Amino acid sequence: MKQHPEVNEVQEFLEIASDFEDPLEIIRESLSNSYDAGATEVVITIRNTGAGSDIIIEDDGHGMSQQDLKSFFDLGNSRKTDSIGHKGHGTKIFYKSDRIVVDTAHNGLNFHAEMDRPWERLNDKTLPEYEVTEAETRPGNTGTRIQITGFRSGEGFDPKSLTYDKIHHYLKWKTIAGSTAHYFNANQREMDVVVNLDNGIDDTQEQLTTTNQLTFPSEQLRPSTGDFPATRMCKHYPAREITFEHDEGTSTVEIVGMIGGKAARNELPTYGRHSVQFGVWLAKDHIKVEQLNEVLSHDNEFIHFFFIANCQDLELSANRGKVRNKASSLYKTLKQELKHYMTKIAEDPWFKENYLETRKRAQLRRRAKSQTASLEERLQAINPGDQFTPTNRTEVLLALERSNRDADMEITVKEYKADHEVPAILQVDDTLCTSHVYVELTHHFENDYPLSSADVILCWTYGDIDVLREYERHGYHGGDIKLDLQNNQIIYQQDNRHVVDIVTVTDRLAELEHHPLSPLD
Repeated sequence: MKQHPEVNEVQEFLEIASDFEDPLEIIRESLSNSYDAGATEVVITIRNTGAGSDIIIEDDGHGMSQQDLKSFFDLGNSRKTDSIGHKGHGTKIFYKSDRIVVDTAHNGLNFHAEMDRPWERLNDKTLPEYEVTEAETRPGNTGTRIQITGFRSGEGFDPKSLTYDKIHHYLKWKTIAGSTAHYFNANQREMDVVVNLDNGIDDTQEQLTTTNQLTFPSEQLRPSTGDFPATRMCKHYPAREITFEHDEGTSTVEIVGMIGGKAARNELPTYGRHSVQFGVWLAKDHIKVEQLNEVLSHDNEFIHFFFIANCQDLELSANRGKVRNKASSLYKTLKQELKHYMTKIAEDPWFKENYLETRKRAQLRRRAKSQTASLEERLQAINPGDQFTPTNRTEVLLALERSNRDADMEITVKEYKADHEVPAILQVDDTLCTSHVYVELTHHFENDYPLSSADVILCWTYGDIDVLREYERHGYHGGDIKLDLQNNQIIYQQDNRHVVDIVTVTDRLAELEHHPLSPLD
């Protein structure tokens, strides 16, 4: 006797809706649906209430037929084939609410649909129902209006966490409003996006208006004047299509991007921790999905690059947060193609000989400038009874040498090159270690240097512990960090686990019999 496996429909709806953790994803899904419907304008209104958030989405698209409306409420029954929302999962985030009302006009008919208490019913293990009524409407009347009442936004729409600026960054970084399709198709349909927040959420402006296009900061190929001449340097790399063969067939990847200094990168509307948003992004429907910085060679810091590689054959998770077909021949071949392309980009003479050299020379000038204070001025600033506190890396190394007197573990400086990112080689007992050097440990993170490039971080003190704990909570360079201050270690987990030992010179000096240390000792 043949039997068919059964699906728990209620649980499936719950799990799909719960996959959408960021409440702003409701905006992403609404914009994608409006764009698929041919809209040229979509207006989103968000009001904060005691029971949740009320959200209204209105567009001027071609509306939904009765069958389209059924697909809207169904799970995995989308009638779309080549559009952004072809899976029929995205609108299930609407179910996290008290009520859904849809009014849509299509081909002379207006359909009105209501679903009451969808989230409550799903959590009671009951499949929610909806009712549809039909009426004639005037010819040419099209468009859709969706009202979600009591949306379970958690803290996402709280006045303390939601602003027009945050929404703008989210739109440009996570949704169709940040599309790069216009770089490949000059006839890409433009869609205006308007967001209205009630005054209880953000009263700093009347509304936010933008388009469905992400643009790069303007090019600046030559250095600026001043102490940071490379910071606004920026070069665009034009759109390129690469077709490649793999075991499953033939695919195309569309690549466009830029290289830029910190000031140029700061003009990009990133969402999330700014410094980790760069490198190479995989995209589908020209909407960024996840980073693939492993295609960059190890001697190139990802932070200088911002490239989007769009491939329509990528398969995504329900919430569009991850690529699912990473084990496929397509994905593996795509990685090889991107690595080859980015290797050529990294060999561009402008990048190597102009931009990087300008940065390096400026760093050396700033370092020399900071260390040119005369000995007389420094001595005048020191009172004989004051405890010694270093002001630069060289003085930290001198203090390290002093700390070796009667120390249980001798640490000596075998090599020091001030112009290198990892400037010191230390000998700890009989072992050679590469080492960063700072007055305070916090300076390592403020300078945005990688954690995996050295064995040791030598510092005078930790600096502000609260600042260090913030990095521990939010991660660093796309990885997780744990600060084990009791054992003087940083444990960094990205692709691999890397342990960095921390040597604090103040702790070593405290172990000596004669302290505080006189500045002229």
